[in-house]
Amino acid sequence: MANDTTKEYELEAYVRHHSDSEPEYLRKIDRRTNLHLINGRMCSGHIQGRLLKMLTSMIAPRTAIELGTFSGYSALCIAEALDNDATLHTFEIDDELEDFIRESFDSVDHGRRIKLHIGDAGQILESWPDASADMIFIDADKRAYPHYYEIAKRLLRPGGYILADNTLWDGHVTEPPEIQAPQTRAICRFNDLVADDPEVEKVIIPLRDGLTLIRKL
Repeated sequence: MANDTTKEYELEAYVRHHSDSEPEYLRKIDRRTNLHLINGRMCSGHIQGRLLKMLTSMIAPRTAIELGTFSGYSALCIAEALDNDATLHTFEIDDELEDFIRESFDSVDHGRRIKLHIGDAGQILESWPDASADMIFIDADKRAYPHYYEIAKRLLRPGGYILADNTLWDGHVTEPPEIQAPQTRAICRFNDLVADDPEVEKVIIPLRDGLTLIRKL
């Protein structure tokens, strides 16, 4: 009988085989990410990337925001589904990643739908107008997730969507509070804020590290 690790690998392979293929340019970005950047596992990857594209197609945002660009993989998945006159604003605080990100965006035509902002997203977005976005993807500093939620709700139009990554945090969210790390406590706080918020619909999808879908009423 196969052990749990083998079974998990077989299921992942099965899911990949029965889902849309990962585009070649994204495979190259994923490889570059894992070869040249620290914490390459932060890259969204094949299945989550295809889900982000499909969700973007369903939501059809005119203006989308991403908090946490990293190598640009997830931004390109979102931009792939945007109309030509729609825009994704993506924010990355690490200025040393800028050249890597721009190379990723320049590799395909739909990269032109993305506007890269280098700096602290929380600070920059404080001055942005209310109800100016249709979709917001949160995948940045986990300790700032509660703050990002407040900003995202203000920026989001009624009927818009927040997608939040890593909301199960490798299962650490179920640990007793007294042993939780600061990042885990912040994600739990975020999850509690969303769960208790009567102004949104919400569901956690146990994909990879947890992806929460939130619809503003």
